[in-house]
Amino acid sequence: MRYSRLFSKRGTSFGTLLVVAVAVIGQHYDWFDAATKQAEVAQPGLYSITHFTDGDTFAVDMNGKTEKVRLIGVDTPETHKPNSPVQCYGPAAAAYTKNLIGTQKVRLEADPKNTNRDRYDRLLRYAYLPDGRLVQHELIANGYGFAYTQFPFTKVDDFVQAEKQADAAKKGLWGNCTVRTENNGRKQTNDAT
Repeated sequence: MRYSRLFSKRGTSFGTLLVVAVAVIGQHYDWFDAATKQAEVAQPGLYSITHFTDGDTFAVDMNGKTEKVRLIGVDTPETHKPNSPVQCYGPAAAAYTKNLIGTQKVRLEADPKNTNRDRYDRLLRYAYLPDGRLVQHELIANGYGFAYTQFPFTKVDDFVQAEKQADAAKKGLWGNCTVRTENNGRKQTNDAT
């Protein structure tokens, strides 16, 4: 009996020492900072829009810092692309996104199949409305954008199906624009008139 108490006290002391050692070493090598940064990327947040750029891009206030967000998996006709004309349904798509979100906060969520940022340093995210609707799906299903399949993402099948249904029903840009597919598979509308 006496040995078991002694062993248990030594085991507790050894366990405590081990935890402290791991904490000190982990702090020295930034193990915990890396885990925190990974959690920030993986965890969704709720954010206010500071301004809308076009139908698939906006900026949010993220803890006092303005971050540009590019919506994953959707491509709306251009309105602000340098050296390019405004495309058919571009202004309508931008207005739709702005009206859809309005002054509501959006929940942003990363996709494990996609990168965290694009080549323009914009965050790549899904954007959910407070009622649970996905902004990208609403844009595609209502004919304000295309399923953007040039990069991998988890919701690709859902977005492609929504695009097919919008096309078949001639919703939005499908009934009002000439749609062409480029060599890389990206869809575009004609220039606005």
